[in-house]
Formats: sequence, structure tokens, C-alpha cells
Amino acid sequence: MIKRQYRAFWGEMSTFEHFVQVYERESAFLDTLADFLGGGLIKGEGAIAILTPPHRAELETRLKAMNLDLPAMQKDSQLILLDAKETISKFMVNDWPDEAAFTKVVTDTLKRAAGNGRRVRAFGEMVALMWAEGQCAATVRLEHLWTELCKRESLPLFCAYPKVVFTEDQIDCETRAGWYLRQLQGSANI
Repeated sequence: MIKRQYRAFWGEMSTFEHFVQVYERESAFLDTLADFLGGGLIKGEGAIAILTPPHRAELETRLKAMNLDLPAMQKDSQLILLDAKETISKFMVNDWPDEAAFTKVVTDTLKRAAGNGRRVRAFGEMVALMWAEGQCAATVRLEHLWTELCKRESLPLFCAYPKVVFTEDQIDCETRAGWYLRQLQGSANI
């Protein structure tokens, strides 16, 4: 296994940033994710990732290549990996994010990851899954809830969407959430 070096790209972020990446290549996205979370773990911060099982496996491989002791970090709740679909099911009511349920799910997880006062950073893949399923308005609402939570909790958040979900089949979504789609397309495409 090739050992990966941590790249300090994320060192310039403020305490409550909400980053969005639209990606074409899975490998570029996963490298960026590993750098974001691994960089925090190396500095003793907590990290939360809410993602799909295939991305979880790839993330774990990349974090191990950074010489991180994942079992110890998970036992200490410094690293918390959650399934995106399962997490979505805990706060969606009638295909809409329930603010109180979302806040409870995420803040409870943040408290665990913060341990004895650790700073925490998070990654969420839930929005990409919801957008891909055509739940565009609900996705915009969830992004808004995340942004508000980032401000309240001083939480740096990284979200990512595969570029392929923004297809011609998404015309109705573009109509309902056009401003948001423009914002995403204007983001850095790493």
C-alpha cells in the first residue's frame, strides 16, 4: 500500500465554512475528502462522515494510508462514520427535512465527536443522494439547515455532488432550485 501524505489545503478554512465540491472523478473527490477529514484527525480534531458504504470503504483505505489508527479513533468517537441513507431516514418527514429531527441527529453526533472539547469537521453525502433521487427542493432545504448549523456550532462542513447528477433529466429540479444549481456549478470543480 502506498502511503499518502496529508496536503494542508484545508488549513485556511474558517471555523464555520460550508464547502461544496462538484466532481467528475471519484478518485479526486475521495482524495479531497481524505485530506479534509484526515487533516483534522492528524491535528487531534474530531471528524464525522455521513456517506455511502462504497465511499466509506474508500475513505477508510485512504485514511489508513495516512497512518491513522482508525479503530482507536472510532472507539474514542474522534472519527464517526455514518451511513447516509440510514441517517437521512432519521430526519425526513414526508420527503422533507424536519429541522428539529435533523438538528438532534447532527448535534448529538457532534457532541460525541467533540469529546473533551475537540474541534470537529464533517462531511455529508446525503444531499447528493437526495438530489440524485429528484428531491431537489428538499436538498436545498437540507443544505440550508447544514449552513445554519455550521454557523451555530462553528463547524467546517464539506459536501460533494457527482457532476453526473446534473443532467438534462434534472430540468424540473433546475426550475425549482435554479439559484442553488448555479451556485454549485460556480464552485471549484476539483
